[in-house]
Amino acid sequence: MTTVRHQLSLNENFAAPLPGVHEAIVDGAHRVNLTLDAMSSGLTQAIAGHHGVDPARVFVGPGSGALLQQFLNALAAGGEVVHAWPSFEMYPLMVRSAGAEAVPVPLRDDAHDLAAMADAVTDRTKVVLVCNPNNPTGTVFGDAELRALLDRLPEHVLVLIDEAYVDFADRSETADGLRFAAEDSRVCVVRTFSKSHGLLGLRVGYLIAGEAVVTALRPGSYFFRVSTVAQDAALAALRAEVVMRKQCAEVAAERDRVGEQLRALGLAVPRSHGNFHWLPLGADNDAFVRFCAAGGVEVRTLGDGAGVRVTVGTPEANEALLDLTRRFVGGERLSTERA
Repeated sequence: MTTVRHQLSLNENFAAPLPGVHEAIVDGAHRVNLTLDAMSSGLTQAIAGHHGVDPARVFVGPGSGALLQQFLNALAAGGEVVHAWPSFEMYPLMVRSAGAEAVPVPLRDDAHDLAAMADAVTDRTKVVLVCNPNNPTGTVFGDAELRALLDRLPEHVLVLIDEAYVDFADRSETADGLRFAAEDSRVCVVRTFSKSHGLLGLRVGYLIAGEAVVTALRPGSYFFRVSTVAQDAALAALRAEVVMRKQCAEVAAERDRVGEQLRALGLAVPRSHGNFHWLPLGADNDAFVRFCAAGGVEVRTLGDGAGVRVTVGTPEANEALLDLTRRFVGGERLSTERA
């Protein structure tokens, strides 16, 4: 059995923990026997101050996935949720778990087709769910596209923007979700500390929306709490904004380097704004995943087999991935598949 040397299927951030995070975790461990700030009031205030919004518009939860589920449970039950596909693989399951009907809309050129998503809205639609940058393709939509979508939506339809990877994106090309949320009560933005802030193992996220939306979510907060240690780590991570931005820029530079080399091999890899790449290999998707696994690199297919997502890892891991890809494209997979 081949040992996995490089795990590139989980979109982890391989940068070192941000300054102060380790110390906050160790210090917090001495107080885990106490209730402390059970409802994350301090973290809510800090996030509100960080973004310059009223704390009444901030809702903290144990990761963006939990927040997405809470949002759908509270605001989409019994209706329809329009979302792009392929996108985050958990969207359809979350929608069904909330007692709603998922309405997937195919991507166009690996990106959200917001016009088609607007066309898919009916009188049963309660939420349009968009992922910017999109996971797994890494593509983004801008301000003009988002504004055009909002102009076409009925007043009762909420737009939930999943910005899990926004800190890796080129902000000049990416819609400013928080600005739209400040101007339009239908717009809600969910973010996570898991990716750019490197707190994946602690599960902390937040949503910024209108007060009515936050009020609708509050009853569930008693069952979806953020641990006190995770709160302490998130507060430290917020204070390390300058280092976080530097680390994200370094990940983005390495991402672009790898992307250029993948495209030089003739692969139709879209320009990514996340910390991953999308390889739409068609009938070769599964063979590529097996070939990489045999070479000690874990990657995965997503979107019902629409393509392969590859995380941007350490330089060593990325070079291993590029070497395997060159060999695969060069035909070495044929002998591997016959063996």
